[in-house]
Amino acid sequence: MGPEKVRRKILAISSGGGHWVQLCRLRAAFCDCDVVYASVDPIYAEDVPGQRLYIVCNATRRDKFALPVLVAQLFLILLRERPEVVVTTGAAPALIALALAKLVFRSRTIWIDSIANCEHLSTSGALARKFSDAWLTQWPQLARTDGPEYWGAVL
Repeated sequence: MGPEKVRRKILAISSGGGHWVQLCRLRAAFCDCDVVYASVDPIYAEDVPGQRLYIVCNATRRDKFALPVLVAQLFLILLRERPEVVVTTGAAPALIALALAKLVFRSRTIWIDSIANCEHLSTSGALARKFSDAWLTQWPQLARTDGPEYWGAVL
């Protein structure tokens, strides 16, 4: 037997609804990786059977009381898991995870803006630029030479 291949650790995180659906569509791309998921609803465990799923509060920029709780939750997840890569399809909780992962833990980061944003980037997507190694849109007409890039659509 040869040496065991080391599996890359990924944190895949998103908000609920369509953001989660799009993130789940990426699962096949993670087949050779050790993936940990994070989102806002415990019901999503049904979508990722046999995988670790962390539940975080669904704070927004307008929610002054939940925001510090969310930051603490995400910091502890990142500290425990130490992912090499963080991948997200948005929104606010994922943006905070991306920033913490990049600035504190030096993880590589990938932001994929939601397919719903066909005319302009989401607010979180625009803010994600400074924390993303790969900053992506799912609409070719939104791609620019200075980003975001278009690599295709998840849906």
